[in-house]
Formats: sequence, structure tokens, C-alpha cells
Amino acid sequence: MKKYGKRESVGGGFISGVFILSLSTLIVKVIGLAFKIPMLSLLGMEGMGYFNSAYEIYALLCVVSTAGLPVALSILISSARATDDYFKISKIYRAALRIFLALGAFGMAIMIIFAKPLSVWIGNDGAYFCILAIAPALLFICLASAIRGYCQGFEDMKPTAISQLIEALSKLTLGVSFAFIGIKKGYSVPVIAALGVLGITVGTVLSFCYLYIARRTHKVKSIDEGQKSVGGFYRELVRIALPITLGSAIISLTRIIDMAFIMRRLQDIGVSQFAANEIYGAYTTLALPVFGLIPSLITPISMALIPELTVFIKRENIFGQTQTVEKAIKLTSLLAMPASIAVTVFSKQILSLLFAGQTEAIEIAAPLLSLLGSSIFFSCLITTTNAILQAYGCIRLPIFSMATGVAVKAFSTYFLLGTDGIGEYGAPIGSLACNVTVVLLNFAFMLRYAKGSERAIGVMNCFVKPLGSSIIAIGATYGVYLWMTAKLFSDAISFCAAAACSVLIYCLLVILCGALSRDDIKMIPIVKKLIKEK
Repeated sequence: MKKYGKRESVGGGFISGVFILSLSTLIVKVIGLAFKIPMLSLLGMEGMGYFNSAYEIYALLCVVSTAGLPVALSILISSARATDDYFKISKIYRAALRIFLALGAFGMAIMIIFAKPLSVWIGNDGAYFCILAIAPALLFICLASAIRGYCQGFEDMKPTAISQLIEALSKLTLGVSFAFIGIKKGYSVPVIAALGVLGITVGTVLSFCYLYIARRTHKVKSIDEGQKSVGGFYRELVRIALPITLGSAIISLTRIIDMAFIMRRLQDIGVSQFAANEIYGAYTTLALPVFGLIPSLITPISMALIPELTVFIKRENIFGQTQTVEKAIKLTSLLAMPASIAVTVFSKQILSLLFAGQTEAIEIAAPLLSLLGSSIFFSCLITTTNAILQAYGCIRLPIFSMATGVAVKAFSTYFLLGTDGIGEYGAPIGSLACNVTVVLLNFAFMLRYAKGSERAIGVMNCFVKPLGSSIIAIGATYGVYLWMTAKLFSDAISFCAAAACSVLIYCLLVILCGALSRDDIKMIPIVKKLIKEK
């Protein structure tokens, strides 16, 4: 059995954790896109409108139930590890597990009891069965999050990574199978969509079962020295988790804003309900998943960052704090900048490659995705800067910045969606305005409250070098793409070849310009293992 002990050397844990979670998250997102493709074929844009409406409600309640507590659990466990207080760790975990159980059960009950009113409120009555089908997933995702937060507090990202893969694979195989069976049985579109949603629920159950078994194999030393009661840990968890949860819930409202405003405001300017649902289905099924791919890869940075940075803060190690913050911001820029530019330039090619045959949906989603592409970089920075502020104990500041951003989003989206000539494009434009607002406020707060941030946020290494490398690499990609299409290669082959060239050129450029140092490369688990073998 694995026994968690003292923390390993600084730096390697952070980079290794980021690598493991980023790799698993990338695989999970690819599986998620693979899930969308057959589901779109089976359900059509109408069915995906029902599917996504229910999923957005689930996602919001999921954020309320799980966003803050895993972070709070990770922070408290990391802090206890800094003083080798393993008895306290055990108490913290048990307190968190009880809170997660209560929240999950309550959220599941809310979705089941109010399924009909919720479907009416969003203006999509057909989502009723989907809401019922996904409700039990909330209970099991809460329980799974408790175990993930515990493991992340020890900088062990493997259980989280494996459980995410189990969840994604189950969703893909079971969701598609259930929907296919529904079609064969001749069920209505809303019921078939609900069967597809059921795959998500079963996936969360299987993911929790794995995590439960994994948690049983991890033991910590138990030292009873008269620590405070469990009630004290409830208060600590809630004190840290509540502001983080509120902040995450606020930013998640942007998706609810899109769901409510797209349907209603487009109808205000003469778009039929059917057409508005198709636009919403294409936007949420094609554009948003591609947009969300890169920001989801940044989440591992924040997950690995918080326990690492918390230990440095607890030990008052300013140098360690500065180095960790710099690595986090630099890694975020290196991943997000080229992706943001590439999605903006190649939105139609990306969607055509992923959703071949869905010509009508691609025509609707491609220009929306192109506008969303410019938001990717800022969306990624929100995740990282929020995590930095939370690790420093400034847990209320991200709430203010995100609430301000959501207010900007709501006002701009509502106004633009109802403007002739802009219409559905108001949704991605509003998202960009929201993200830029949040990032600017977060950086202002970091410079004031996070020690060493003024030295960590190096404009040249963190922003200029990644931006310059991204522009050159994407420019080369576009040139290769045009040359190959002129030589009568297919669009898919031309784009894939150009993308491969872009990755190679970008990696070479960031190394040559020093944006990615030799020490950073050595910390990547695969490279580290090769060095040890030599």
C-alpha cells in the first residue's frame, strides 16, 4: 500500500502533476469530442439542444457543489503536510467527505424535484427527461471530488487522471449505445437524448468506484495529539470553500446566460424557436467544446499549483513562491497563446475535421468559434490567476473580478444578441469582454496582494516570447495549408499536415528564444525518466 509521507523536492512535483493531469485531460477532451460526433448524428441539432440544456443545469449545480471544496481540501491538507500533521489530515478528509455527501444528495434531489420547472424556465420543455437522467450523477461526482481533493493535497494527480478517463470512456461507449438502443426502439427525440445523458451518470458512478478503491489503498500516519474537533474543520473548509464556490458559480453563469439569452433574444429579432434551438445546439455542441479544450488543459496547472504554492506560503519561502507563480503563468501562456490564434484562424477547418458530414451545423458554428478563439487565452489566464489568489488566501477577490466580468457579459450579450446584423455573434463577443475584464482585475489584485508576483510576471518570458513564437508558427501553418490545397490535396490532409508543422515550429521557437528553459524540459516526467535511465 502506498503511504503518503513528506513532500518531495520542489519543482518536479508541480511540473509532473501538470504533465499527468494535462495528458489525461487532453485524452478526456478528445474522447468528449468523439462522443459529440456520433451523438450529433444520432440526435441531430434538436436533440443536442435538449442534451446540452440539461447538461448546463447539471454543470452549474456541479460547480456549486464541487468547485470550492476540493480546492479547500487541497489547501488544508497541503498546509497540514507542511508541519507533518497527519492526524489533522485524516480529520479534514472525513469532515470534507460528509459535506460532499450532503451537497450531492441535496443537489440530486433539487434536479429531480424541479426537473419540469427548470425545463420550462429555460424555454426548452424537451429537456425534462435529460434533467432527470443526469440528476444522480451530481451525487457521485461530489463523492468523487472529495477523494480527488484529498489526493491533490498530496500532489498525487494519478487517481484524478485515471478516474477522469474512466468517466469519459464510459460516457462515450455507454451514452452512444443507450441512444442507439433508443432509436432502434422508436423512442421520441427527448427520450433518446435522455438515454444519451444516462451514459454520463453511469460514468460518474464507475469513476467514484475506482476512486473509492484507490483511496482505500492510501494510508497516512495517524498521530493523536489532542487536535481540535471535527466541527472546527467543517468551519475551515466552509470558510475557504464558500468564496471559491461563489466565484466559480458566478463565472459558470456565463453559460446559463448564453442558454437563456440565445433562445429568447434571437426570437425577439424574428428568429423562430426551432431555428434558435438549432443555433444553440450547434453553438454548444460544436463551438463550445472546441473552445473549452485548451482552458480545460490549464485546470491541471491550477490543481498542481495550489498545493505547491500553499506549502511555500506556509513556510514563508518567497523565492519558491515567485518561481511557482512564474512557472504557472508561463506554462499557461505557452499553451494558450498558439491555441487561441489557431482556433481563430482555422475554426472551420477544425470543425470540418472533427464533425465531418455535419455541413449545416459547421456553417453555423464556425464563425462563432472563430470569435471564441480570441477568448481562449484570457479564459486560461482566469483559471491560473484565480488559483494563485486562492493559494494566497485572497479568496474573495476572484469573486469580485468574476462578478464584474459576468455583469459585463450579461449586459453586452443581451444587447448584442438582440441587435440586427449581430445576432448570435453577440454570445462569443460578450464572452471575450467578460474574460478580458476578469483577467485585468486579477492581475491588479495579484500585483498588490501576492508576494513576489511583480517579479514572477515577467512580460518578456511570460507573454512576448510565447506570442511571437505563436504568430510565426501559425503564419507558417497557414502558408503550408494554402500551398497543399493549391496542390489539390484534400482539405483535411492539408490542415493536418500544416498543424503538425506548426507544432514542430512552435516547440523549436520557444526553446530557441528561451521561453521554455532546459530546467523546465527536464522536469517533464518522460524526459526525467529518460535522463535517469541514462
